[in-house]
This record gives sequence, C-alpha cells and structure tokens, in this order.
Amino acid sequence: MIPAQFSHVDLVVNSIERSLEFYRGLLEPLGWTTLNEVEGERGETIWYMSAPGPTGALGLRQSQSEAHGVPYDRYGIGLHHLCFEVESRAVVDERARWAEARGATIESPPREYAYSPGYYAAFFHDPDGIKLEVLHRPDGRVG
Repeated sequence: MIPAQFSHVDLVVNSIERSLEFYRGLLEPLGWTTLNEVEGERGETIWYMSAPGPTGALGLRQSQSEAHGVPYDRYGIGLHHLCFEVESRAVVDERARWAEARGATIESPPREYAYSPGYYAAFFHDPDGIKLEVLHRPDGRVG
C-alpha cells in the first residue's frame, strides 16, 4: 500500500493582493514557481502555489465572511501554523531576514529547537497573523 500524501491546504486571507505578494515573495525563492487559478465552490478564485512536480500546494482565497477576527487566533479551531521545510540553515536565516524586512512579526528568530536533532527553525506571521515556520532538519525526518 502506498501511503497517502499531503495534497494542499487553503488559507482564507483578508486581502488576496497583499497575501499573494507576500506568499509569492516567500515561496518563489524556494522553488514554488507554479501559480494556478481554480474556481472555488462559491465562484471565487483560489490561487494555488506549488513547486513543479508532485508536491503539496498552498491555496489562497479571499475572505467572504467576518466570522473570525484579524489577527488570526491559532489557538481557536483551525490551523495552528504552516511549516515549509528547506534545504539548509542558511535558507532558514535568509527567509527570516526576508520576512523581517517586509515587516512581518517575527515570533522566534532562527535557532535550534529540541524537537529532533538539528531541528533549526524560524517562526513569523503572515499579513493576517497566520503563524508560519521555515524549518531545516539535517535528517529530513517529518514530524
């Protein structure tokens, strides 16, 4: 049996223009150069970003409700944070500098964590307050 793989996650954002600019700036240098438009169930446009090949994708869609406040509360029901694994500590450092230069809230600058040997990560927030992580692990172990 082939195990199931992660396909995509969709984030609902306050400003699609602002978030597209932010996520494209964050992810294109990491090889996420594919951008596709898909029509959602309400006729809205969903913008999917991914790397070429069989990878997961990140979808962005414009909010259509005032049900949840901004900034995003990651301890409510829903997404706690989204993590992107990268090839080196240098990339973690560079992406954290990129986020800081764009005014993103830096929750934790790059450093090692005790989650697993060599776990090196930075945590920051997107324009809507969604927590993001950029991670490097020398063994590539997931989890």
